[in-house]
Amino acid sequence: MANLFALQTLIELAVTEVDEAAQRLGRAVKNVDGARQKLELLSNYREEYVSRFQQTMTNGFTPMAYRNYQNFMDKLDTAIHGQEQLVRDAEKRAEGERSAWRESERKRISYDALKTRAETAIEKKEAKREQKQSDEAAARKFLYKR
Repeated sequence: MANLFALQTLIELAVTEVDEAAQRLGRAVKNVDGARQKLELLSNYREEYVSRFQQTMTNGFTPMAYRNYQNFMDKLDTAIHGQEQLVRDAEKRAEGERSAWRESERKRISYDALKTRAETAIEKKEAKREQKQSDEAAARKFLYKR
């Protein structure tokens, strides 16, 4: 019985670990989504800015305006590349959290299986003991009838 209590404690700890891992995974997935949304916003803004600049080019522009445009586009491209890296990093963290959750769940399932085996062994032992008692009682009854 002590073995079952120990296994139950391990299962409870594993369930807590699974829950915490699931929460971390949820936060990591949310971070990935947020990073992707920011990247999409930056990319859309870049496309809009290019479109507006092309419209402005039809009216003509000064060399200073062109230089400002180039500088701004360089900064925007740098921001987009930086955000792409953030997305990749967030995806790696999410995958790591997904692996941690899977491992926690695997451990919990293993403990459940061990508990089930221990309970089955106890039940078999109890059934064997009851059968032995029944056999002994039948043997005594048979001996007393003689």
